[in-house]
Amino acid sequence: MLRLHRTALIVWGVFVAGCVGCLVWLTEVTAGSVRATLDACPRDGSMCGIGAWHSYSEAVSWVSTVMYYSYWAVAAWAGGALIGRELESGTARLAWSQSVSPARWLTAKLALPAGALVLGGAVFVPVYRWAWSAHRDLMGDDLLFNDVFAAHGPLAVSYGLCALTVGALTGLLLGRPLPALAISVAATTLLNRTLEQRRPDPLPPSDFWPAHLTETGVVLTITALATTAAFGLLHHRTA
Repeated sequence: MLRLHRTALIVWGVFVAGCVGCLVWLTEVTAGSVRATLDACPRDGSMCGIGAWHSYSEAVSWVSTVMYYSYWAVAAWAGGALIGRELESGTARLAWSQSVSPARWLTAKLALPAGALVLGGAVFVPVYRWAWSAHRDLMGDDLLFNDVFAAHGPLAVSYGLCALTVGALTGLLLGRPLPALAISVAATTLLNRTLEQRRPDPLPPSDFWPAHLTETGVVLTITALATTAAFGLLHHRTA
């Protein structure tokens, strides 16, 4: 399993480290230079320094956006493409005919990517919360932004886990990697858009955590249902 996921794990680890490093650099280095630029501007209401302010705010926002949607792509690839590819090539049935049971095979397929997603989130989310709040006067976004809302807590990871299990289910249903990959990403996107429209607007900071944890619970419930369906389908086909 480590050999199978090695490339994905390396890419994921480098990606998370790059996002975290970028946030640290922006917060500790870039923000200081932006403030120096703003302090040097005349107090006449001119637009001096607006470019530096906008660049900093946009850079932090792009980190959260890229990280947020990368969870879906990485998880869907691990769940959909890898499982679909093994079914299509017959590698999975070869493993089942030897010492690996279908349930154990699927557990191993899901456990390693899930662990990588959770670990990546455990590193990224605290750093992002620190970077996002460190220089609020230089930021132009708020908690209503989709990626900002999710990246402030476990919701980002829950969407990744949901994409992983939905990808596994579609991979088992279709037995082909590319259709499973596409459908799992589309399903996760549809789920996100549906839940996003039901978030409270406006969202006072006293109301953030109830809304965030409620959506997290809904996504994890769907994740559990998709996992149960995947194991049930596999058992039915291999009984």
